[in-house]
Amino acid sequence: MKLAKNLERLGTESAFKILAEAKKLEAEGKKIIHLSLGQPDFKSPKHVVEAAKKALDDGHHGYVLPNGIIECREAVTRKIKKLYNADINPERVIIMPGGKPTMYYAISLFGEPGAEIIYPDPGFPIYESMINYTGAKAVPINMLDNKDFSINPEKILSLINNNTRLLILNNPNNPTGAFTEKNKIDQLAEGLKKFPNVAILSDEIYSRQIFDGKKMPTFFDYPDLYDRLIVLDGWSKAYSMTGWRLGWSVWPEKLVEHVIKFCVNNHSCVNAAIQFGAIAALDGPDDSINIMMEKFTQRRNLIYKLLNELPGVECSLPGGAFYAFPNVKGTGISGKEFAKKCLHKAGVAIVPGTAFGRNAQDFVRFSFAASNENISQALENIKKMLG
Repeated sequence: MKLAKNLERLGTESAFKILAEAKKLEAEGKKIIHLSLGQPDFKSPKHVVEAAKKALDDGHHGYVLPNGIIECREAVTRKIKKLYNADINPERVIIMPGGKPTMYYAISLFGEPGAEIIYPDPGFPIYESMINYTGAKAVPINMLDNKDFSINPEKILSLINNNTRLLILNNPNNPTGAFTEKNKIDQLAEGLKKFPNVAILSDEIYSRQIFDGKKMPTFFDYPDLYDRLIVLDGWSKAYSMTGWRLGWSVWPEKLVEHVIKFCVNNHSCVNAAIQFGAIAALDGPDDSINIMMEKFTQRRNLIYKLLNELPGVECSLPGGAFYAFPNVKGTGISGKEFAKKCLHKAGVAIVPGTAFGRNAQDFVRFSFAASNENISQALENIKKMLG
């Protein structure tokens, strides 16, 4: 059979490959400490699980609207109002089976040969994968220009030209754990007013995982951009619901019809019962988030300290999400080789920086969504490996 040529341009997410390799080693009897996958190591809140179970018991077993039940979309707008004091029409909200469909649809709406899409590098690998798949030119923002990996507004604005259709941003950032504060986002938002034909996809999936008491500088703060702004967020990271496959996004009114068509053609609708769990998460207490962030703060401080004690390793203090992104150039080996040795010699699964972009060959990503004991043991194993 003859396959479509554009399949050659489709990438993947290496963290799942590393997970499969680690599981294979475990099956052979090797002990592996998992610091590769980007998911919280906490259970979904009990009241959320109970709400979804009740919805099943109540008979919510059928198809629902492709953009999500109105009760769930209204819950999203209530949460946006509570967090950011922004008034959003629920008709602009679309409930998705995770965060990736929003990326896929947004890039598909703007990507075609001749178009350019700007994205963070290193960044979540699906951005570049999907841009390439559409035939558009992927224009990277080198996130390594700043030592703390934060956004450089002037550099981003300099990349925009007449072919630019979409700008993708991710704050806090995966894989670097960088957090860009509001003054820089203000500067970027102001500069974007000069480019009214450029749409913006703001991936804010780590918006509830910011350290040191700092506030999320959301793009909901800029109503002048709403007519070309797509905001991606969801339940996976904040409420430990990665396996539920549940996300939400807010779209410009003129794009909603097109996105709903994508939903109908692809997944029909999001599981009915879990949307009631989603409502319970948004309307319920944030106790689970607060507990999670207390744990993540301890773990961040621990992994930052231990990584910087390793010979030849330098690491910036993460400002958000739950990732550390150390530079391992001083060890004399590449990030890819470092990650391979960690898995096979130290029994620690991590992800090489090149999984997130070609610029990051000297880096690796550690997820600190693991216990203090596992983090300490993992870094002790790596220290022994390095001699």
